[in-house]
Amino acid sequence: MNTNTDFAASAPVGPDFLLTDQDFSRIRELIHQRAGIALSGQKRQMVYSRLARRLRELRLKEFSTYLGFLEANPDGDEWQLFTNALTTNLTAFFREAHHFPVLAEHAKKCPQPLTVWCSAASTGEEPYSIAMTLIDALGSRAGAASVVATDIDTQVLAKAATGVFTAEQVSKLPPTYLKRFFLKGTGAHEGRVRVRPEVVAMVKFERLNLLDPKWALKDPFDAIFCRNVMIYFDKPTQGKILQRFAPLMKPHGLLFAGHSENFSFASQTFRLRGQTIYELVGNSTKAAT
Repeated sequence: MNTNTDFAASAPVGPDFLLTDQDFSRIRELIHQRAGIALSGQKRQMVYSRLARRLRELRLKEFSTYLGFLEANPDGDEWQLFTNALTTNLTAFFREAHHFPVLAEHAKKCPQPLTVWCSAASTGEEPYSIAMTLIDALGSRAGAASVVATDIDTQVLAKAATGVFTAEQVSKLPPTYLKRFFLKGTGAHEGRVRVRPEVVAMVKFERLNLLDPKWALKDPFDAIFCRNVMIYFDKPTQGKILQRFAPLMKPHGLLFAGHSENFSFASQTFRLRGQTIYELVGNSTKAAT
């Protein structure tokens, strides 16, 4: 990763702390090593605002002191908070909606039990959207289906596991879905909704770093959702992750990517089957439309 270009001037980015070029370079290197995230030089203000909170919490005066603390404690808890701070979590229910009808038709054809891996669960909207889609598609067979939802950020996983969302977060869902899959809050919980227990029961939330040398995943999946994640990785890192996906997919499995992601460089392993939907090379199933 190039850490010597695209820097803003070395003046303070905010009123409280000085973020030098050297500090910013170290931050970019550390988050790339830990999480594979390739921060551009244009992310300097974002880095300052998010990590300044950690400096205030720890009552530190300089970024260099904070980074030295991280490097001196490679197994310390602060690394998770550092990673959480620099992780971007943009999500919504049924985001990139064209994927879900394809998933529904795919699920109907798959042998049971069906399993789906959502590799960037964030605050839960995506894995719950997957679960609702499977319930719709499979009917009485949905009880045998499951969704493994992982993320590197422990804070968003904790929020996702509660299944609680604001009325604004579900405002674009059809009224039939709101009635069928959510419980409306009352009293002190007015303005919030909770995902119904039968939907929550289908989803298992776990922390997983896509850069970890080993993933605690067992059975291969009928589908993997890895959407709007790869854009934060450089091409070599993307290639390594895609190669690790392949043995975790059943022969008929589908890989769902984000709208701005293109995996054509991994053509020896994956081929395009539909709009940002890939299948393993050698899969003879009919292409999705």
